[in-house]
Amino acid sequence: MPASGQSRFGRRRIARSLAVAGTGIAVVALPLFGATSATAATTTSTTASATAYPDNLDGWIRESLDVMAQHGIPGSYESIHRNIMRESSGNPAAINLWDSNAAKGTPSKGLLQVIDPTFQAYHVPGTAFDPFDPVANITAACNYAADRYGSIDNVFGAY
Repeated sequence: MPASGQSRFGRRRIARSLAVAGTGIAVVALPLFGATSATAATTTSTTASATAYPDNLDGWIRESLDVMAQHGIPGSYESIHRNIMRESSGNPAAINLWDSNAAKGTPSKGLLQVIDPTFQAYHVPGTAFDPFDPVANITAACNYAADRYGSIDNVFGAY
């Protein structure tokens, strides 16, 4: 863990939270700089709908499910959790350096053990372009599973 006491994923979450908080602060400041109350009201309702997710496995799955819903990608919490526990035991930094993919130079990475070419092909806009980012990894893997198997709900073994 870095000297700051936060994981690299925690810093990313804090940055996302600060961006939302910063938006909220700007909303409060807008009327002071000549914004109309209609503008401030519109911005406030948009900010109020933002969801805060905990920086843990539960939060990553829930955030991924919200992104998946926006993109029409099927999947359930239970199936995602089941597959994560089998693939990485919930470790977003997991990397497989011994299987056939690793032998070919493309090790499986992250919570759902996605190889780089699959991550790149099934990356979902609105998530980080980093296979170790928990939300991006889950969402790309579920997008792949939906294309290949109909849903992550249909995956019960290595895929």
